[in-house]
Amino acid sequence: MQVLGNSGEDEMVACFLSGELSSKRFGQRLRSHLAVAEQSEQLLTQPDLSDAGANSARRALLAATRGYGENRDLFENFPDQVTWIRALLSAREAAGVRYVDYSYWAELSGGSRRPTDAAARIEAGLRAFDVPNEQFVDAAQALLRGERFPPLILVGENHDNLVCLEGHLRLTAYALAGFPTDIECLIGTAPTLGRWAQ
Repeated sequence: MQVLGNSGEDEMVACFLSGELSSKRFGQRLRSHLAVAEQSEQLLTQPDLSDAGANSARRALLAATRGYGENRDLFENFPDQVTWIRALLSAREAAGVRYVDYSYWAELSGGSRRPTDAAARIEAGLRAFDVPNEQFVDAAQALLRGERFPPLILVGENHDNLVCLEGHLRLTAYALAGFPTDIECLIGTAPTLGRWAQ
């Protein structure tokens, strides 16, 4: 792992929301909440981390859509105090990252929650809950054409046992493409993250 520098909660929240804004699954819900809050997409596409008001608005948005800071939904059992860094993971390190403990990702990976296992199953034509795999194949092809993805957000008790918090589709695409590059990540650690990152 190559540590690029320190990060923090505000950058993580901005990165998380930016990733979800471009998601087919979560983007529309996020846009609806932006509209209710009378905020433009620029809050997410051009985040100013020095603006305390904008940071607060993004945290409120992540709370409303995913339960951040409210101990519910995706962030149930997620600790309040997390140390964040920016880092590059090698192919070997990225292959060891596990998916979140969620039925779809467990099924896609054959129970291992490993992206390499999911990639092998996708290549074999297997689907999780009959959901098409084209999104993963398309993203892997984009990677191989040289497209760059936003950072993944990974968490764990330490840097040796990481679980994906945001970026599952991108992580799967990297695995399908054979991890052609080092992967930029935000990594959060806390002694109590084991309760979340099982």
